Amino acid sequence: MIVELLKTQPEIALFVSLALGYLIGSVRLGPISLGGVCGTLIVALVIGQTGARLAPDLKNVAFALFIFALGFTGGPQFFANIGRGWRYGLLSIVEIVSVMALVMVAVVLMKLDAGTAAGLLAGAATESAVIGTASEAITRLGVPDADVATMQAHIVTAYSVSYLFGLITIVLFTSQIAPLILRVNLREEAARLARELGGDGVLDEGQRLALPPLVGRAFMAGPAAGSAVAAIEARFGNNLTVERVLRNGEQIDTDAQFMLAAGDTVFVAGRRESLIEAASSFGEEVPGGGFVKALAQRVDVLLTRRDLNGVTLAQMRERAAPQDGRGIYVGAITRLDATVPALPGAVVHRGDVLTLLGAPADVARGAKRLGYVIQQTQKTDFVYLGLGVVIGMLIGRFGVNVGGVSLVLGTGGGCLLSGLLFGWARTHFPVVGSLPSAAAQVLKDFGLATFIAAVGLSAGPDAIRLVREYGLALPLAGILMVLIPGLLSLWIGRMFLKLDAPMLLGAIAGQQCSTPAISALVGVTGNSTPVIGYTITYALSNILLPLMGPVVVGLAAKLG
Repeated sequence: MIVELLKTQPEIALFVSLALGYLIGSVRLGPISLGGVCGTLIVALVIGQTGARLAPDLKNVAFALFIFALGFTGGPQFFANIGRGWRYGLLSIVEIVSVMALVMVAVVLMKLDAGTAAGLLAGAATESAVIGTASEAITRLGVPDADVATMQAHIVTAYSVSYLFGLITIVLFTSQIAPLILRVNLREEAARLARELGGDGVLDEGQRLALPPLVGRAFMAGPAAGSAVAAIEARFGNNLTVERVLRNGEQIDTDAQFMLAAGDTVFVAGRRESLIEAASSFGEEVPGGGFVKALAQRVDVLLTRRDLNGVTLAQMRERAAPQDGRGIYVGAITRLDATVPALPGAVVHRGDVLTLLGAPADVARGAKRLGYVIQQTQKTDFVYLGLGVVIGMLIGRFGVNVGGVSLVLGTGGGCLLSGLLFGWARTHFPVVGSLPSAAAQVLKDFGLATFIAAVGLSAGPDAIRLVREYGLALPLAGILMVLIPGLLSLWIGRMFLKLDAPMLLGAIAGQQCSTPAISALVGVTGNSTPVIGYTITYALSNILLPLMGPVVVGLAAKLG
């Protein structure tokens, strides 16, 4: 009865796959978890034995939405990192070239078909989007429909097997094996790096400082009486701001020319270390209960200024005129889905989201000069979304023939490129194209999970045959396709690029598009410095690897 129900109502099979898959994917063994996508695939492969199938149109629409949203959210960072951060970007190139070479070696030695080769690439590189671009490329090989179905089934089976072993390998390599090879204490290196970047430590995800970096304190004007506000602020590197003065029972907003007088109660805000240093210069500290209207505002601003791409936060403050930067502090930097430590030495890129803190007037002035405020809207511009997907599908129809290998982007590659361009355009023309981050995340998560469930259900008995045919060869290939690119990047990054160990290992986790690896690495280092390297390589690999799907299918079809 259940089998018949799943066959006649395949939508039930879809949501059962999603529910059970994400439940299985949430189970953690230390830092390692399969994740919802791989869990969904495993459940779908099992349910697929019942004969339940989803319509191909649903699969194609789901993947188009996922891949467009992926490009849209990654577009600003992708283009920002092409010209900047080249040392980290080079590691993404090392990953792509080496893993493609290893796949072709496996094709020749193991006699892999195009589907198994593409699945091996997707699983070992832990990049699920390759499944979609490769699946579509297989339909264009001009082979019988039965062979197309078999090879598409081989993609998901090879992916599920190699993904599991590739995931375990990259987590262990970045957090345990590589530090031993480098002969470094990763926690000490990360603490030293945080100090060099201008901080006294950066926290794990989910932790908050007991002593916050930005604070406000009140003083009775003693030694500071008779001094101009501008002179006091400049003495401490403009890392503090005299926001307000209580004089004769009246609160007064200050400016740079304001003169402090004896008997004033002074409200000062800024970086904690600067206020500690400056405390004796102001006078006796007081509770400051009279400053009932001293408000701080928190605003997220998308950085769009071209001249600030690739500079540090400290350099941003140095370049700004004192009256422009006065009272504005960066509390956080968000890049893609990761939070980069907002230390003075942290480099910002066009497309970053800067969280500005300060008085409302100061924050508004800073937002206007840096980019535009991200409005907290829940509305999606479906005109922009629909137009982007349509253009992507049209782009995907074009292809080239290189050395007898036909390379066609297909819907997946076309929508990825379209998403990149539309996301980049959004940063330049922010009045159009609203796609809130929460909505984009739903499109990515649900679109990919639905696509994966559809291809898993259609795999059927072919999955079992493939595992029996290759046995331990696929897991071994998955391990080698993580270790060899990782070792190459470790050698190049340390010997030639001279990268610090925490950021180098973060970059290796990013070139593998591995969220569990960066989570494990942050846990080992004790702070978030590895995220700085991770975001750059993740932005590049997350876009470039899916484009390799048609390439690996074309090459494998010719060589295999």
